[in-house]
Amino acid sequence: MNLIEQYGWNTAWQEKTGPSGIPGRVTLEHKNIYRVVTERGEWLSTLSGKYRHEHAHSEFPAVGDWVMVEQMPGEEKGIIHNVLPRSSQFSRKAAGETSDIQLIAVNVDYVFLVMSLNHDFNVRRLERYLIAAWDSGANPVIVLTKKDQCTDVEPYMRELESVAFGIPTIAVSSVTGEGIGELQKLLLPNHTGALLGSSGVGKSSLINALSGSELMAVQDIREDDSKGRHTTTHRELVRLPLGGLLIDTPGMREFQLGDYEEGVESGFADVEHFAEECRFRDCQHGNEPGCRVQEALLSGELQHDRYRSYIKLKRELAHIERKSDAAAQKVERGKWKQITKDNRKRPVKKR
Repeated sequence: MNLIEQYGWNTAWQEKTGPSGIPGRVTLEHKNIYRVVTERGEWLSTLSGKYRHEHAHSEFPAVGDWVMVEQMPGEEKGIIHNVLPRSSQFSRKAAGETSDIQLIAVNVDYVFLVMSLNHDFNVRRLERYLIAAWDSGANPVIVLTKKDQCTDVEPYMRELESVAFGIPTIAVSSVTGEGIGELQKLLLPNHTGALLGSSGVGKSSLINALSGSELMAVQDIREDDSKGRHTTTHRELVRLPLGGLLIDTPGMREFQLGDYEEGVESGFADVEHFAEECRFRDCQHGNEPGCRVQEALLSGELQHDRYRSYIKLKRELAHIERKSDAAAQKVERGKWKQITKDNRKRPVKKR
């Protein structure tokens, strides 16, 4: 097995290759400098001028991407010419007023949604992660860390059952090793996972437990609110001793949704099911007669907190869609304004 096969390369990826360079996988990215593993070794790589010119920043390579890269003559450096089509893509809306989408992890088989069994446990935040996970094309797995510090896991499990239908949930302890074997069974050779969660939930400790060594630096968290500082400051793909691959990501204090309409339908299948049973197709789930959603709320079949979360997320998606349309219209107006300006500058040909 050559080097890139150890990082997940197979015939399916081979069919997607382009004409320029040789294939490699991005294992680290920092300020548009990429560490790329190829069959000839690891190269620090930058984007070609042509690729940078033709692609928006949101389409730049991310950790986990397969790229076509050319070695610079006489150096252990490379030039990235192309990014191969992705098998999965987990992203979020970038922070601030922009409508740009930020890539978090790509080409992963499993998205491990990590929460700790302390103050960090938050099902409303988990709902957001699940929506993006369903939309990414990867398989979501919930990982509950710090089991050794929790006297009773069952209340947490019952709360998860109301929002995570049929999603595998694994409670682990990086201290005692409990549950680590279950995760290792998923991360088989050539399989890639990504760890996603807030700061201080124990992602770096989890990687260390899975690898059996101190691959990642670990920081303590505050005891009063269970919050920690960012230990991981960049995304990095690491290879585990048993052959699996894992992407560690910086902790996210907030998770804003992108355009995840399909993810909402999957993540809130229970609410969508009740809505389909309403008497009227255009039911707003208020005071309309025969509203199945209101009936479920009154009977307790549907929790009020979950329904409020559903409504909030739907409003966010509608807002993002309006902003995206407005941004697209602004770009189009700017393009035609520039064309008009350029035409005015051209000299008029005399007949």
